[in-house]
Amino acid sequence: MGEPVRVLHVLGGLSLGGAESRIMDLYRCMDREKVQFDFLVHQSAAGERIPEFYDGEVKELGGRIYLLPKFKGYNYFSYRKAVREFFAAHDYYRVVQGHMTSTAAIYLPEAAKAGIPVRAAHARSAGVDRGIKGVVTRLLRIPLLGQADYCFACSGEAGEAVFGKKWKSSQKALVIPNAVDAGKFVYKKEVRDRIRKEWGLEDRFVIGHVGRFHYAKNHEFLLEVFAAVQNVLKEKGTEAALMLLGEGPGMDAAKKQAAQLGIGKSVFFMGNRKEVWDYYQAMDYFVFPSRFEGLPGTVVEAQAAGLKCLISDRITREVGFTDLVAYKNIDLPAKDWAEQILDGGSYERENMCRIIAEAGFDVREQAKRMEHFYVSGKMG
Repeated sequence: MGEPVRVLHVLGGLSLGGAESRIMDLYRCMDREKVQFDFLVHQSAAGERIPEFYDGEVKELGGRIYLLPKFKGYNYFSYRKAVREFFAAHDYYRVVQGHMTSTAAIYLPEAAKAGIPVRAAHARSAGVDRGIKGVVTRLLRIPLLGQADYCFACSGEAGEAVFGKKWKSSQKALVIPNAVDAGKFVYKKEVRDRIRKEWGLEDRFVIGHVGRFHYAKNHEFLLEVFAAVQNVLKEKGTEAALMLLGEGPGMDAAKKQAAQLGIGKSVFFMGNRKEVWDYYQAMDYFVFPSRFEGLPGTVVEAQAAGLKCLISDRITREVGFTDLVAYKNIDLPAKDWAEQILDGGSYERENMCRIIAEAGFDVREQAKRMEHFYVSGKMG
C-alpha cells in the first residue's frame, strides 16, 4: 500500500473544544493507512507556541501541526501572504477542510490557487461573538458558499447561519452530525461511584455541564439555575453540587459569581478532563442553557451516558433525538428551570448505543463515510 492521503484541517487551535473533540473522535476511528490528518492552527502571539490539549495525541497518531498567525483584521494582507506561502510549500493535500469559517474565505481560495483539488468549509456554530468581531465574522463568511466545493454543517441551523439561506438548496450543502464514540459513555455504576467518592459527592444531587467558559455557553444563567436548585434541596435536607468541566476566558468571572451567589463551595470547577466520559457517569442531570450552538456534541455525549438533559430552546432540535432531552426558554426565570430539573431528577439510566447509532451519531459509521470522501474527493 502506498502513502496515505493527507487531509488538512484548519482550526483556531487544538484545545479541548467541541470541533476539536469531534475531529479527534473521527481521527481515532479512521484507517490511517488510507487517510492521515494534519492540522493548520493559529498562533495568538509571536514566539514559540504553547502545546495544546490534543498536540501529543495528534503526533502519536501520525499527524503534523502547522502554524499561521492569528487573524486580527488589521493584518489581512500579511495573513493572506502567510496562507499563500503555506499552500505553495504544502500543495500535496487532497482535501482542505476549514472548520474556522471566519477566515475560510481567505485560506480556501489560496488553497485552490495552489492546486489542492477539494476545499470544504465546515460550519460548527449557529452564532457569532458579540460586537464588532461578530459583525466582521458575518461579512467574511458572505463569499463562502461560492468559494468552497463542499459546505458542511453540523446542523441545518449552523449551515444557514454560516453560509446563508441559499445553503439548503445548494448541491454543495451537507449536514454531518457531531458523532461520538457512544460505547465510551455507556453508564457504569462502578465508575459513577468512583468519581463521586473522589470528589466527595456521594450523597449529593449532581448537575453537570461540559463546555468552554465562553459567552455562548451562558454559564451566568447556569449558576443561577443551580443556586435555585440548591435552595430547594437545602430546605429538604439534601445537598446539591454543580460539576463544570471545561476551561476558557470566562472561568474567573464564573468563580466570582458562584461566590456572590453563596454557592462557591458546591460548584466544582474541574477543568479539562481527558476521560470526560467518566464524569458524565457521576452526574444526575445535564443542564445546557446556551445562547447559541451549532449542534453541541456534549448533549449527544450526555444522551449516550443515559442522562436527562434540560437545554436551551435556542439549540437546534436536531440534537434532541431521544426522550432524554427537554428544551426550555432561557428567558424564563432560573427557578422555572430548577423546578423542571427537580421534577424529573429520579430515573433509571439505560444503554443508549443502539439509539445513538440509529440517529446517525455513531462515529465509526461516520468515519467510514468521511474516509470515502477523503480518498475519492466525493461524498457518496
